[in-house]
Amino acid sequence: MDSKIFKAYDIRGLYGEQLDEQAAWKIGHATAQFLRSMVRGYNRGLANAQSICVGRDMRTHSPVLAKSLIEGMNAAGANVIDIGMIDTPQMYFAINHLGVCGGVQVTASHNPAPYNGFKISGQMARPVGADTGLNDIRHIATALLHTLGRPNGSIEHCELTGEYKQHVLKFLESKRRPLTMVVDASNGMAGKMVPVIFGGLPNLEVIGLNMEYTGAFKHDPNPLIEQNLKELKQAVRKHKADFGVCFDGDADRLIMVDENSRTIACDIMTALMVPYFLKKNPGSTVVYDLRSSHVVQEEILKNGGIPRRERVGHAFMKKTLRDSHACFGGELSGHFYYRDNFYADSGMITLVHLLNILGAGSAPASELVAPLKRFFASGEVNFAVDDKSGMIKELARKFSQGQIDDLDGVTVQFKDWWFNVRPSNTEPLLRLNIEAKTPELLEEKIAQIKSLLGEPVSH
Repeated sequence: MDSKIFKAYDIRGLYGEQLDEQAAWKIGHATAQFLRSMVRGYNRGLANAQSICVGRDMRTHSPVLAKSLIEGMNAAGANVIDIGMIDTPQMYFAINHLGVCGGVQVTASHNPAPYNGFKISGQMARPVGADTGLNDIRHIATALLHTLGRPNGSIEHCELTGEYKQHVLKFLESKRRPLTMVVDASNGMAGKMVPVIFGGLPNLEVIGLNMEYTGAFKHDPNPLIEQNLKELKQAVRKHKADFGVCFDGDADRLIMVDENSRTIACDIMTALMVPYFLKKNPGSTVVYDLRSSHVVQEEILKNGGIPRRERVGHAFMKKTLRDSHACFGGELSGHFYYRDNFYADSGMITLVHLLNILGAGSAPASELVAPLKRFFASGEVNFAVDDKSGMIKELARKFSQGQIDDLDGVTVQFKDWWFNVRPSNTEPLLRLNIEAKTPELLEEKIAQIKSLLGEPVSH
């Protein structure tokens, strides 16, 4: 088995080359050992403490990988509850709803069709990443010499769509003006879940794009790439829709465009939701990743909340959300997290909250976000750097006159601009984000930092 498939937050690789049924069996066996040992360590009175949920996305190889994964779990003595073809957030719901010791979703998220992988969660849908168990699972899996073993555990099939739909829609407010939205499912799991959850709702017209989920993608299921929003933007204009959203492959992330087909960056989406959540949860904490625009912090303070800046990555965001009992959190990648959703992210619940916000008044989306576009941002820019830690130290020295912190890489703040440079977890890359009060200052500072980092690389 190729150990490189184990990433910082999940397991992912090319099917048939890096990842196959034998690897899936070993990962299932190892995951069952790890999750069950965690239950023995601190049993929280779970209803199905010896059981593990398994779900999968629509990729053509997901069924065979899920089957092998389950067989490996059974051979390790674990009982499995197979919840079928689902979006990833339904896994977080299932773990809590069924009271199991954890779950695994077979998916490669936004990667192209040849890829697949596994997202692993523990009790109460806590993420299992490199620092919270994934390295242990890797050690166990790579040490297994064969894929033999009697299946001592049981398999139960469980359909949770009705209960999941009820959970998502409990956040929908009934008093809303009529809205028309375009949804690009990216030929992913949103194609299955959006019609089930949002179809037939009063005062809502849903226009679907790329709703077929056969495992083939019309465009890569990554909504953060602007080219992948082209069809969505055309449809919003054509149908004079109030807004549009594009989901990633496993439907845990989305991005939004306004009625004029302009992309709304995910940190601006976070800022848009701040007054809405703090009105419902006065004085609460809101968590955001450190790449986010300063407008997020400003909006949290303006609305009486407590801003909490956090490292990039869902494992860090979820832990901080739970530790601070924050009402919600937003990440530049399009993940949005909710206290009332087990401190987990959900594309479907995010869409519900957007409907509530847009439906509460008569102002269009563009008018709501216009006051939030107070700064000018570079977006994330990648640079190939061999000595990542050395360069980060050099940047801290070069800009030492600013306010510096090292929460994730280095962040330096000045009165009129700031930047963060952080290392990639898996590649010899440094990732740069700069924000400034004027476009001219932004260009000046990008040029200044490029003189140290070199020319950007496409990624």
